[in-house]
Amino acid sequence: MSERSAKDVVAEMFRRQQEGDETVLDDLVAEDMLNHAAGPQGREGLRRILGIIDEDLGPVTAEQHHLIGDGDLVAQHLTLHGTHRASTMPLLAGEGVSGRPAAWTFIHLWRVADGVIVEHWACRDDMGLLEQLRE
Repeated sequence: MSERSAKDVVAEMFRRQQEGDETVLDDLVAEDMLNHAAGPQGREGLRRILGIIDEDLGPVTAEQHHLIGDGDLVAQHLTLHGTHRASTMPLLAGEGVSGRPAAWTFIHLWRVADGVIVEHWACRDDMGLLEQLRE
């Protein structure tokens, strides 16, 4: 049996997240994942970040535009769609809750080792999100 590719691991994470599988991070993200993007570290840090996004913009749905794998690295381009319900994340601090629909675009870069995600980088369209939410 062949080992899964890094792209297969990220594709499975996305699919299971869309299905609402709450065990996906436990299965596919290293406990000590290094998050080069802002925010808390490790698997629990990622879980906390996703929870905050869902609290502020949820329930969110994700639209994956591209998923490209090269060795142990995977580039993922996606857009989260939701409604502005709270402003608890640092990016939204001081922003009044608008109730407006929003689309937030990301490019993630994931590094996979031994079948789990061990590193993460992100490029987010924060200004695009803020422009949609401001009155």
